[in-house]
Amino acid sequence: MMKTKSQISNKYQLSGSKNRILIILLSIVFLSVSYPQNSTFKKSALTIGNNYRIYPGNVNQSEVFIVKSPKNDNLLFSSANTINFIPFFISEGIYVTTDGGDSWRGKDTCTGSPVDLHGGDPGIAIDKNGTFILTRRGRGGFDTGLYSHFSTDNGLTWSPQKTIITDDLERATLTSDVTPGNQFYGRTYAVWLKFSNPFSVWNAFTDNGGESWSQPQQINNPVQRSAGGEITLGINGKVYVTWAGVSITSPFKEVFVGFAKSSDGGNNWSTTENIFNINGITGLLENKGSIRVNGRPSIAADTSGGPRNGWLYIVTVQKNFAPAGSDPDIILYRSTDDGTSWSPGIRVNQDPLSNGKTQYFPAIHIDKFGAVNIIFYDDRNTTNDSTGVFLARSTDGGNTWNEFEISDHNYKPTPIGGLGQGYQGDNIGITSTSSRLLPVWMDNSTGIYQIWTVPIDLSTVDVEEKEHGTNPAAFNLKQNYPNPFNPSTTIEYTLQTGSFVTLKIFNITGNEIFTLVNEEQQAGTHSVNFDASNLADGSKLSTGIYFYRLIVAGYSRTKSMVLLK
Repeated sequence: MMKTKSQISNKYQLSGSKNRILIILLSIVFLSVSYPQNSTFKKSALTIGNNYRIYPGNVNQSEVFIVKSPKNDNLLFSSANTINFIPFFISEGIYVTTDGGDSWRGKDTCTGSPVDLHGGDPGIAIDKNGTFILTRRGRGGFDTGLYSHFSTDNGLTWSPQKTIITDDLERATLTSDVTPGNQFYGRTYAVWLKFSNPFSVWNAFTDNGGESWSQPQQINNPVQRSAGGEITLGINGKVYVTWAGVSITSPFKEVFVGFAKSSDGGNNWSTTENIFNINGITGLLENKGSIRVNGRPSIAADTSGGPRNGWLYIVTVQKNFAPAGSDPDIILYRSTDDGTSWSPGIRVNQDPLSNGKTQYFPAIHIDKFGAVNIIFYDDRNTTNDSTGVFLARSTDGGNTWNEFEISDHNYKPTPIGGLGQGYQGDNIGITSTSSRLLPVWMDNSTGIYQIWTVPIDLSTVDVEEKEHGTNPAAFNLKQNYPNPFNPSTTIEYTLQTGSFVTLKIFNITGNEIFTLVNEEQQAGTHSVNFDASNLADGSKLSTGIYFYRLIVAGYSRTKSMVLLK
């Protein structure tokens, strides 16, 4: 099946001596500030490009997460492992925006007592009441176990710890039922892996915003050890969990994926230990500073109410196992029948197969349009000791993909010493508001790992937006060809009925640069040529990303294209 491919030019990476000097000066300023601290960091949110740190600090911020409030579309909560060794410090970062990602405030430590026994590995959620809930590990040897804190003032203050379980375990992941009408509306779920035979997956839940938790229960009983443990909510409040079954010898590589679901709020589970086989990548990436990576599965459900409502998606990282090539690739599986059966693997990254390029650490999110959004590290546009960050987006359930390089600079991964061989964090994150995608990732380009982001306007990444008028199915906008192009390309679209049509070209900052069509047109297929070397005002466009937007009867569709000179 043909798949759409968009590549982003390196022209949009940071360049120029003034930019480099500014970055160095800012780094020196931020690294001189003591911790823990409060601050607000402001950055204008543009379209793809112009990355920024949400909370510049002087401790490592790794293993990053982000969630959105169900009560306020502009309120988001992000967290990370926060680590320093001289002097020793480990905790969970608290980073909050109330304006959809334009500005952030926060601390590099959760202040819920006992502060000195925090062990990092945060899991986060915001429940139906807007209560922030954070789980963390206790500090090994002192306070082993899983503990939680809650905040009712948007992360400014935190409750004392609540004990969930006192066994040794991997970090928990959280999700909260925020859909009115669901039987367990308001319940927040946690799932984690226990570090003792048989290395099984466990869960617990809270119905009162983290004040107390249910008795933990075991979800699976693996024949060979499990790894990971990720949770999501589907339609009607169903709960879904996935994990990896791993090989019996070190480095315990992922060899199959397990799955469980609950229709009664996590009280009872239907479990399948192996829904499909995989070949994960757990181990060290020698070409990237020998950082530790994994191929553990992550799960998301479509609750958009659209044509794929209820579909489930699981994403992994694999190699040497079709459809993956001989290097690490992002592989997606989907289920259209509530997890009873799963599709063959779908290769998400669209660079040439087995080209020696490395993709890893995918994070998946389904937005309100039902589009599948996956971010991941990717070195296709840089040297093999470095990496950038890409977004792959599918609006047809994974059949075709548009890709965007969302990082405006690359970095060279290196381990954070003292936290196990090769550790630099094990995951990145993404969520969305009604108008934006909000990805977060860790990047050590300032000398230490920090959370970086770039808010992405949904209108620039192939979203169908209803404004007014008739059914959006009444027209179809195709990908331009050729793409990339130089200097001209063809844009084709089909109208089911006659209508007034506008077709415009925009640059990466959202500024309109040219109108191709602005007239009444008859039903049928229409083809328009765009020549970047022959604009009406005599100007010429430079290499880069551009967007073309078709508006028909008040509905718009947008696609990206690349001019490559």
